[in-house]
Amino acid sequence: MMSSGPAGPYSALRLAWEALRGHRHWRPAWRSVARPRDAYRVVVVGGGGHGLSTAWHLAAEHGITDVAVLEKGPIGLGNVGRNTTIIRSNYFMPENIRFYEHSLKLWERFEQTHGFNAMVSQRGTLNLFHSDGQRDQFARRANAMRIEGVDCELLDRDAVKRLVPLIELDNTRYPVLGGFLQRRGGTVRHDAVPWAYARSASARGVDIVEHCEVTGIRVEAGRVTGVETTRGTVRAEKVVLCVAGHSSRLAEMAGFRLPIETHALQAFVTEAVKPCLDCVVTYGAGHFYISQSDKGGLVFGGAIDGHNSYAQRGQLPMAEEVLAAGKTLMPALSRLRVLRQWAGVMDMSMDGNPIISTTPVGNLYLNGGWCYGGFKAVPAGGFYTAHLVATGAPHPVIAHFALSRFREGRTIDERGAGPYPWAH
Repeated sequence: MMSSGPAGPYSALRLAWEALRGHRHWRPAWRSVARPRDAYRVVVVGGGGHGLSTAWHLAAEHGITDVAVLEKGPIGLGNVGRNTTIIRSNYFMPENIRFYEHSLKLWERFEQTHGFNAMVSQRGTLNLFHSDGQRDQFARRANAMRIEGVDCELLDRDAVKRLVPLIELDNTRYPVLGGFLQRRGGTVRHDAVPWAYARSASARGVDIVEHCEVTGIRVEAGRVTGVETTRGTVRAEKVVLCVAGHSSRLAEMAGFRLPIETHALQAFVTEAVKPCLDCVVTYGAGHFYISQSDKGGLVFGGAIDGHNSYAQRGQLPMAEEVLAAGKTLMPALSRLRVLRQWAGVMDMSMDGNPIISTTPVGNLYLNGGWCYGGFKAVPAGGFYTAHLVATGAPHPVIAHFALSRFREGRTIDERGAGPYPWAH
């Protein structure tokens, strides 16, 4: 990504001017530092959405600019660039509603805040229900959301069909009885998000170090003192782990274990077609979700593969299950070719909820365990992680995300599925 400078604004006038000059005078959108300095006040491990959001909020909200973000590869090619772009705040537990609603509000002003086109599209998210029990569950969720002042609507069959004509209401497997709609939900271009944060953080003095893998965490007298990397040792007063999918490996380097398993989550995209789906649809009975990208491809996915894996490719049985669910819900999908398939690796916590917390090691902080919810939580995740690092105490909004909840029996059972990662 290139711009007129790390802090330079984008504009239609600038684009036209550079076009006349053959686009030869753009400068890097952010400063990619070749080697980290010997020491920083804060080192953020992980240059994905949450890591870069944390770094930016440290600089923008707390004035802490002596920060390095260490990313083992290029910015935007990790999990943050491998998801299905959905944003929403339609949760049930009051604490979760408040957190994700704050994140959604930050998404609503994301492009204005960062001066970057991330294609934030509030096209709505529609959750379908297929039984009386599911309908009652969504009615309870709607009531919980309304108590917190968050928008939501319950739709009958006719309203669902008017909104999404492609849906086969009377499919033979799981007939659709209605839907639960949050109109403010939608999608955001995934890889634009880390680019925007990298640009904004860099403009405030944060060092972004790409191709710098952390290979060890230095701990002395129970406190973190720095990290070992492929580009040398970096001392730090505080270290933040934002390495979704690899949190357990980094925690092991620091000498403790996390209540997390790593699973692969697959996604797919079809060939481009004319606009035919103008909202995000999730199919509760088959764990299937789908939306149409700005390029015209239908982007969809389903459940995790169900076994521990660090591979970013997934397995065929889950691909078959996802495609079968999609064809059941929208038979027209059978006429489209799947162009690409990929997978990201995720932290699946024991209760299906994230961890933003201190750790058993002093001055070492964790942002992880996001399960399916990591992308939509990027703005608020960084906001509250930065607050925790800067003040040393959790903000009340994220107090329930503490790592200690697993030891103290205060787990958050948002889905009512119990302490089983695969069930979330």
